[in-house]
This record gives sequence, structure tokens and C-alpha cells, in this order.
Amino acid sequence: SANGLRRAWASPAAVRVSGGPDVTQPSAPRAPTLAEALPVWLKVGLLGFGGPAGQIALLHREVVETRKWINDDEFSRALSFCMLLPGPEAQQLATWLGWRLHGIRGGLAAGLLFVLPGLAVILGLSALYVVHGRSDWAGPVLLGLKAAVVALVVQALARIGQRALKDRAAVAVAIAAFALMAFTAVPFPLIVMAAGVVGWVMGRRGAPDPAPAAPTRSGGARVALVCLAAWLAPIILAWAIAPGSTLAWMGLTFGGLAAISFGGAYAALAYLGQAAAGFGWLSATQMLDGLGLAETTPGPLVLVFVFVGFVGAFQSAPPGAAWVLGFLGGLMAAWATFAPSFLWIFAGGPLFERWGRLPRPSRALAMVSAAAVGVIGQLALWFAIHLLFRGGWTLEFGAARVTVPNLGSLDVAALGLTGLALALTFALRLPMLAMIVAMVVTAALLKAFGFY
Repeated sequence: SANGLRRAWASPAAVRVSGGPDVTQPSAPRAPTLAEALPVWLKVGLLGFGGPAGQIALLHREVVETRKWINDDEFSRALSFCMLLPGPEAQQLATWLGWRLHGIRGGLAAGLLFVLPGLAVILGLSALYVVHGRSDWAGPVLLGLKAAVVALVVQALARIGQRALKDRAAVAVAIAAFALMAFTAVPFPLIVMAAGVVGWVMGRRGAPDPAPAAPTRSGGARVALVCLAAWLAPIILAWAIAPGSTLAWMGLTFGGLAAISFGGAYAALAYLGQAAAGFGWLSATQMLDGLGLAETTPGPLVLVFVFVGFVGAFQSAPPGAAWVLGFLGGLMAAWATFAPSFLWIFAGGPLFERWGRLPRPSRALAMVSAAAVGVIGQLALWFAIHLLFRGGWTLEFGAARVTVPNLGSLDVAALGLTGLALALTFALRLPMLAMIVAMVVTAALLKAFGFY
């Protein structure tokens, strides 16, 4: 029987993205120097639009397709591993790639350069937001960027699906994952675990992967302890200096979310929204504004946490200290959220390298990759519906859940911009950055001529 009819859009379960091994034999990887790798990591950080799908596709294009530093099998296994970790999987994948190529220093460089450009942008946007609020010019810019994001997610879905769906079992797992995410309330972690169990059972008669294993990195336990101490130090310091302050609670809140945020930013936002409302940091409207900004900046979507930290600390501070505490709040959110990714990779990477090629783990990770294709397909559908329609309903019947848009709320401008973004991406094959610029300019022209 129906449990009820609930108005308003529902946040999707978090999305995790993965690729799968190619059926062709990859060419031998060519190891770069650290000096060669640094500009690539910075490029990914600067151009990492489109959420995890676009960022992972960009990493694959730069590291596997263009430069052949890592072969496709290694990339796919690493992506499946990062997908099982709490926190932003795209940043963790960048960290793993840097660690795989150049050890600890390479992992630190890749992970930091992946985050820092977006961190600088979101801090600047947060400062503008507390001064100017929701000004008229921001609307069309965000609309153009969101239309571009839809096209990037669809493009990444096609590319990742082509690599991951190698057989009927993978296709079946992807379809099942899409159906469960789109039409039920089953949480994402359960879908991932179920896909892994299916792969584990299927791989019981497989042979080990003959590909050579990566070189073993030593000192994992010691490095993990250093990363753990560095992660917790600002949080402990905030509680020691000002116990119970906004910064102290932010450190504890964001640090806790970083440890349990399986399923990505959308899952964590459900918990963060409750905490932010309970502490009086932000209103629901401000949370939505922050999510829109984070979706349209380079870097992981969890940069919305930085927006929450900045605006929440700014609004909770005395007037004379608002700007200082605002920036400290944003930096506390960033540190507590992203620092654990280095801990997970540097501590878990060596273990993953030892067992990731065995038959059962390898097949389990392949099925996790296939499930992720279905999940990202659901994300593309969810994001497109919420961009094109201003309202709708969520129908719930027991465990079933169906999102129904209000057809009368169709945003014609968003529809046209999304169609243009898809055409520029798939028909004209415009480079990503050029397509994003074109969409922003087009949206601004629509506003200037009164069509939006």
C-alpha cells in the first residue's frame, strides 16, 4: 500500500562512478617524471568540471588514453577501489594515480592539485555570496553551467559504460543498479556491496590476472599514522582553544562525515543539512545555493562543504571577526573533508595492490564498476529532470519510489540550453572548456534579450 505522496524533490542517493577494464591488451605504460606529471595534475584540477563523472573521464583521458602512464586495467581496478572508500572518489583516484607513479610525494601532489583550484574558486564565490547574495546575473550563469554539466555527465556515462559493460552479467548488474537507484529507496552502499558479492561468487573459478603487479610501497603504517595525526590536529586544536565554538563543531561535523560518507556528496548532504539546520549555520535555501555553486566549479562536488563552512562561520561570527572566521570555517571544512582521502589511499593502496588482481576480488570490482554505470545513469536522469522542471512529486509505495516531474513547470530555456550543450559535445565535439564557455555566454545572451 502507498506510504504517502510527498511534495518536493528528493535528494538522490549518492553517486559513485567507475570504469571497467578494456577488452583489448593495453600498451606498456610509460612512467613519467614527477616534473612531467605536475602540470597534468594541475590541468585536471583546473578543468575538473562535471562532477565525478567528468573528472574521472578527464583523468582517464589524460593518464590512460593520451599519455599511457597507467594501463586501462590498473585504472579500472583503482577506480573500483576508490569507489568503495568514504569521501570523494575522483580526488582519491587522482591521489592513487600520483601515489602509483611517484609514491607519497606523487600522491600528495596529485591529490592537492586536484582540490586546490576548486577550493580557491569556492572560497571566492562564498565571499561574493555573503556580500551580493542571489543577484540577477548569477541565475543565467548557473543555468548555462548546469546545462553543460548534463552534457558532460552523459558523455562520461557513454565512455565509462563502453569500458565497463563487457559481458551480459555486467549489463544485467548495471540495469539492476539503475532500477534500484531510480525506482526504490535502496541506499547506494547496499547496491555496491550486492554487486561486489555477485562478482565474488562469479569469480570463484577464475584465474589470477597475469599482468605484473605494481611495485610495493613501504612505510604504509607509519605514513597512515602521520596522515591520521595531521587530519585530526586542527579539529583537536579548535576544541582546545575554543571548546564548543562554531569552528570546533564544524571540525567535528565535517571530520565525522568524511569518515562515514560512503556514497558521495549527495548522501553526506542529507546529514550535513540536518547538522547545519540544528546549529543554525545555514538555511535550506542557502544550502541549495551552495550546492548549485559547487556543481559548477572545478573539483569534487563535496566542495559544497567549504561553502557551508564559510557561510556558516561568517553568519555565526561577531561582525568584527566575520571575514576571518568565515575563511577559517571554509578551510576547516576543506581540511576535515579532504585530508582523510590521503589516509585511505596511502594506508589501503599497498593492500589493494596485493589482492586486487586475484580472481574473486578482480571480478567483484568489475561488477562494482558495472553497477556504477547504472548509478551514474540514474544521476544523469535525476539531474536532467531537476534542471528541466521546476517542480514535481515523489511517489512512494512501500519500498518503491518514483519521481514524477510537473510537466507544466518545464523550463524552456533550460531545455534549449541542454539541447545545445549536447549538440556541442556530441555533434561538434567541442572541447570541454570551450563548450562550458559557450553555454555561459549563450545563457547570458538569453538573459540580456529577455528570454530568461
